[in-house]
Amino acid sequence: MGAIEGGTQLDGGKRQQDDVRTSNIMAGKAISDAVRTSLGPRGMDKMMETQSGEVIITNDGATILRHMSVSHPAAKMMVELSKSQDIEAGDGTTSVVVLAGGLLNAVQGLLTRGLHPNQISDAFQLANLKADEIMRGMSIPVDFADKETLIKCTTTSLCSKVVSQNSSLLAPLAVDAVMSIADPATETNADLNNIKVVQKLGGTVDDTELIQGLVFSQKISKAAGGPMRMPNAKIAVIQFCLSPPKTDIENSVVISDYQQMDRLLKEERNYIADLCKKIAKTGCNVVLLQKSILRDAITDLGLHFLSKLKIMLIRDVERDQIEFICKTLNCTPIASADALRPEKLGKADMVEEIGTSDGKIVKITGVPKPCKTASILCRGSNKMMLEENERSIHDALCVVRSLFKERYLIPGGSAPEMEVSYKLMEYSKTLSGADSFCVRAYAEALEIVPATLAENAGLNPISIVTELRQKHARGEQYAGVNVRKGTISNMQDENVVQPLLVSTSALSLATECVRMMLKIDGIIPCL
Repeated sequence: MGAIEGGTQLDGGKRQQDDVRTSNIMAGKAISDAVRTSLGPRGMDKMMETQSGEVIITNDGATILRHMSVSHPAAKMMVELSKSQDIEAGDGTTSVVVLAGGLLNAVQGLLTRGLHPNQISDAFQLANLKADEIMRGMSIPVDFADKETLIKCTTTSLCSKVVSQNSSLLAPLAVDAVMSIADPATETNADLNNIKVVQKLGGTVDDTELIQGLVFSQKISKAAGGPMRMPNAKIAVIQFCLSPPKTDIENSVVISDYQQMDRLLKEERNYIADLCKKIAKTGCNVVLLQKSILRDAITDLGLHFLSKLKIMLIRDVERDQIEFICKTLNCTPIASADALRPEKLGKADMVEEIGTSDGKIVKITGVPKPCKTASILCRGSNKMMLEENERSIHDALCVVRSLFKERYLIPGGSAPEMEVSYKLMEYSKTLSGADSFCVRAYAEALEIVPATLAENAGLNPISIVTELRQKHARGEQYAGVNVRKGTISNMQDENVVQPLLVSTSALSLATECVRMMLKIDGIIPCL
């Protein structure tokens, strides 16, 4: 009787573990299915409304999942998976989730057949290592001297975006921006923090431009009639206030007669005049004034003195912008009036205010060379278009950065996934036992990418995948889905190429996520 009860208890525990795995797999597949229709150049966009009522339209996987409200722990793992791909490669955020969904589907079938989760996990790891080797075998080395190839690679990333029709402008712009901040001959990575993207509503996406210098959305302070245009600018980045000092604690000053009031106003006037004279003495003619929290950064009296001295003022510069500004202008921030020195000033050929359809911007051009920063003025006809343009530029910049990390290109259009799928099928025949079965299932799961691309383009996924299998079996390793013509083409001839890092990273991260889910056999709520 005890044996029967023990057996029943064991069966119950196993059933509970199976239920947890099934629940996790279903949650992961639900997230994958939600973004699957956004994959590829013919993928659909998603409209999301935030709690504040803001509307976002995008087909970027990372953005969709970041704003998606999910409660299941396994679903949150899929969201983190997309974030990881965004950090590592910057592109392929939808592909990685679709791949993970395909692998979870394969796992479900293998578990149903009675295979142990550890066996499946180990076999998937083996398959992933082989897949990485296959992809590297079909990759093409990239030459940074050939700018045209870099532009083709960036254009592929932009093809699936809302701004795809503007890729002829945005792709060269992204390449030029990254090449201006990093030297491919000496560096193996590009710090995208050295590229500042400034959004300005108005105009069209075609008005987006790269500026070797600085762009400010703040206006020039002209309340006291100061200069609006300054050639041969000598720029001071000031972090102290041009206003009367305040006491450190909450207190009040009681003035009992007019003489005391006159003396106070005179002292205040002399104090501010002295600060402005010290600034002018250094030869400075443009002041970038940091925003102050505790008191006014500058008073009307300060504005009056600066305009008298013919010094241009740009106020309310954010604290987090200071480092970027100093790096661009090759200057030092000045924290007190005593630290004002001519050698701490930055130089530029021109500082001017330019009118746009939605207000004005300040441009600083002709900065000292070599300048290891760049600014992109991002334009859009409405807020949603402007934000999507900014996201697309970020993805394009990340693609060029990926080429710095891994200097190889690989064809797009699901050609690598189909080649890996075919080669893994052949590889599974050399294995025995459960490994052979699991590697074959892994290979079949990769066919979800061409099937999804074909489905989103309105083609027959079964006939497309079947034809692709035949072509790859004949040795046409660059054959992929041409969604524009609705046929199968050589992706290299069609100039559809992407960084190797995007594909290898997506497959590795998706495999790791699925293996992690397989290892989970219980969900324990915590206090």
